[in-house]
Amino acid sequence: MAVFAGRNWAEIVATIGAGVAILALLALAVGPLGWRLGWWHYRFAFSWLMPYAACAALAAAVVSIAGLAFGWSQLGSRGVALAAIGIVFGAVVAYMPWQYNRLRGVVPPIHDITTDTENPPAFVAALKLRPPGSNTVAYEGSTVAGKQHAAYPDIVPVKVSLAPADAFKRALDTAKAMPGWTVVDADPASGRIEANQTSRWFRFTDDVVIRVAAEGAGSRIDVRSVSRVGRSDFGVNAGRVRAYTAALNGHG
Repeated sequence: MAVFAGRNWAEIVATIGAGVAILALLALAVGPLGWRLGWWHYRFAFSWLMPYAACAALAAAVVSIAGLAFGWSQLGSRGVALAAIGIVFGAVVAYMPWQYNRLRGVVPPIHDITTDTENPPAFVAALKLRPPGSNTVAYEGSTVAGKQHAAYPDIVPVKVSLAPADAFKRALDTAKAMPGWTVVDADPASGRIEANQTSRWFRFTDDVVIRVAAEGAGSRIDVRSVSRVGRSDFGVNAGRVRAYTAALNGHG
């Protein structure tokens, strides 16, 4: 082939490694793009494109390392650069699906996280925003609650020594300040705040509801975050609830 003309074996190996790594990167990028454009279901990207891209990327990195290790003396600056591309791109592309698989084995396969598993905050505004086919917002009860408590025992209500009106204002201000959150409803009378957040890569949207209620001399603030699609959220909702409660506790 013309692209290999005049090159020694080490340069050819470096070129192949870089080329495969770049193709793997493109395959990884096409996965969410195809989902967003309606070309295929997101499960195709997770179950097929990402694993195969990871395997190709890992192979590219190994080939590039071998070319660099055994053909160093025959590689010019161009060959070294190509080998570096194969190693770096290959490692990055292989890492992302590996991380998803690692999380799959660590976090429970649930997508509904709340600080109150006995009486979860209820969605109102989100019911009109969630498209057909979305996950239900009806809480699944003790099965989900047990898995949540086992995996995320630190997710608990926030209790503040503020009157409900003041606690509501703090909760709303904190929600508005959360990176990537869009507040879609705020009802002081019922103490309910709703928001959503869309992921950058696959553009998955998750819904959040916050409930502020009087408790004793102060107020109790509960949070719930639910994914619109998918069985497992890979820990995203728990991370979101933790980030919000941490911001709420550190407010002011």
